[in-house]
Amino acid sequence: MPKRSKKYKAALAQYDKQTLFEAPEALGLVVQTASAKFDETVEVHLKLGVDGRHADQQVRGAIVLPHGTGKTSRVLVFAKGPKEIEAKEAGADYVGAEDMAEKIQKEGWFDFDVVVATPDMMGVVGRLGKLLGPKGLMPNPKSGTVTMDITRALEDIKAGKVEYRLDKTNIIHSPIGKVSFGTEKLGDNFNALVEAVVKAKPVAAKGQYLRSVTVASTMGPGVKVNPARLGN
Repeated sequence: MPKRSKKYKAALAQYDKQTLFEAPEALGLVVQTASAKFDETVEVHLKLGVDGRHADQQVRGAIVLPHGTGKTSRVLVFAKGPKEIEAKEAGADYVGAEDMAEKIQKEGWFDFDVVVATPDMMGVVGRLGKLLGPKGLMPNPKSGTVTMDITRALEDIKAGKVEYRLDKTNIIHSPIGKVSFGTEKLGDNFNALVEAVVKAKPVAAKGQYLRSVTVASTMGPGVKVNPARLGN
């Protein structure tokens, strides 16, 4: 067990960590107990009743949160010709092709948060799979990051688009904003994310889909949300 700070223990003492709260109350507790000197990110952790080792039980997608994430994402676009010009005009932070791939491979450069690519560039991007994949940066058609509509992709990302996908333990981890958003905006973002994940339920999933739902700030303890009210 990691050693916990006094602030963390004080926050934990304000509620019973085994209680299942309704979402607004849980988010209220997260906001109330956040004590860091910076504006903490609020995350949702969704444990799903699926087995991600099977292709027909994968859960992956993306959604533009109603109030964004409170963070401006740096976007790298792999494109050539007219699409390279489009990317630059649409506000991409970095644009290139083989030169960017080489920079990542040889320099270990990762000063970006999202990667977008046109379909014709996936041959180049595919060679970076072992570097981008473990960091969750590999472009994917399901999340809208492999596309010819570069302008739309960039608009969505800059507006607060988040990708969600299962980790190896069948949990989805996603930011839904900052503590400074307050309970209402965080609630809107929470509901939008959960609704998207519920809609993405695989046909092969059996039994309870949302096994557990937890919300937490960067430095704070997790608060459990009652999954029974969330569209199982």
